[in-house]
Amino acid sequence: MARSIRPDAVLIQAVIAGALSFAHLHDLAAAAGQTGWKAWAYPVSVDLLLVAAWRRLRTYGPSRLAWCWFLIALAASLGANVATAGLLDLNDVPAWLRILVAAWPALAFMGGTLLAHSPAGRSPVPAASSVPAPDPAPEVQPEPAAVAEPDPAPEPVPAPEETPALPTPAPAVPVPAALVDHARKVADDHHARTGTRIDTDTLRARLGVPPHLADAIAAQLA
Repeated sequence: MARSIRPDAVLIQAVIAGALSFAHLHDLAAAAGQTGWKAWAYPVSVDLLLVAAWRRLRTYGPSRLAWCWFLIALAASLGANVATAGLLDLNDVPAWLRILVAAWPALAFMGGTLLAHSPAGRSPVPAASSVPAPDPAPEVQPEPAAVAEPDPAPEPVPAPEETPALPTPAPAVPVPAALVDHARKVADDHHARTGTRIDTDTLRARLGVPPHLADAIAAQLA
């Protein structure tokens, strides 16, 4: 399906600039003694060298060779535009300009050959493929060698429990019978006054005896 051509301001400007530059180069070549079809071939040669150098720059990146011939072709095009703007008498072209115009075909041929056949500094980056790269095969980890497990340590034998010693009964404390009778009276008096039996501490305090003797008396009163 044919695509419709729409007018674009940049495209129109490029066509106008190219036509004017083409005409200036033709006029300068004709003034320098290149008549007929030769005068029309000069603008084509300059523009082709300019395009070839620019394409080399866009495709392979900046390089001294491409920049050198791009600047040479640009200088030839700009020089023709300036020379035909009234700064140069086209009816009396100087000898050095005639020499440059006559030498241009060999110079352009050498530049085009070098741009076409010189190795590029770097290759263009290939377009990314739409097919995804296969996943790398998983690395197989070697199985570790079997390590012999040490024999389990023998369980400690519990020490035999010691049988707790039976409490040794306290030796009987001899209590005088008179002290027992007195203690009974004190206990009866305490019970009559308080309504409760006398405890060992109170009995010891009333009798003024040591604790072990008070316990022995309380045991006989029970």
